Amino acid sequence: MKTNPLKDFFDLFFPNVCLVCGENLIKNEQHICMSCLHEIPKTNFHLLQDNPIEKKFWGKVNVYRGTSFFFFQKGSPFQKLLHALKYKGNKEIGEVLGKYAAADLLESVDFSTVDVIIPVPLHPKKFAKRGYNQSEWIGKGISDIFEKPMDTKTLIRIRENTTQTKKTVYERYENTEGIFDVNDKNTYAGKHILLIDDVLTTGSTLEACIKALTKITNVKISIFTLAVA
Repeated sequence: MKTNPLKDFFDLFFPNVCLVCGENLIKNEQHICMSCLHEIPKTNFHLLQDNPIEKKFWGKVNVYRGTSFFFFQKGSPFQKLLHALKYKGNKEIGEVLGKYAAADLLESVDFSTVDVIIPVPLHPKKFAKRGYNQSEWIGKGISDIFEKPMDTKTLIRIRENTTQTKKTVYERYENTEGIFDVNDKNTYAGKHILLIDDVLTTGSTLEACIKALTKITNVKISIFTLAVA
């Protein structure tokens, strides 16, 4: 069997390990080993109508379906996945987890009717600082498995807001009110949009996005987040 000396040298000092458990990854494993993927605390809310995700938006905005891939708990080993995605520059983990999540989503007739994937946009200043939009990378994975386009142009962030961390529910709502808009009200008229974000806490950011997207005639909006707190 042929070996790659350069790769062997690189792996010696920078081993390709699972972000969750730290064990070496084997062939075809990317960022997370199959053992940890099997242990990830999935919600499976995509199989349940009127689930807790959807109920968060009742009486606020119209959501057709909503789900999250896994439960987020502070201090959990799986917190490392979100930390790597959002703060450590490991954008590729978003695409990998997006693909795994998409395979599950296709088990649902409702989610399988999605026409387009739209990630929650970052303000240009934050995008320039981070270098990428983590929600966009999650969307890449879902788009690939769904074989549906991802749109990063229609939903726009029209003003910058301060960080949501440590804000109360009402402060989060105020902080996100009116910060999104759409620049095209026709292309997705009558279509089913899957809105993507990384983590769902109070839902204020997604709510603001949905308010903007509902300016599109007859649009159907479902939501997906990688994790729910």
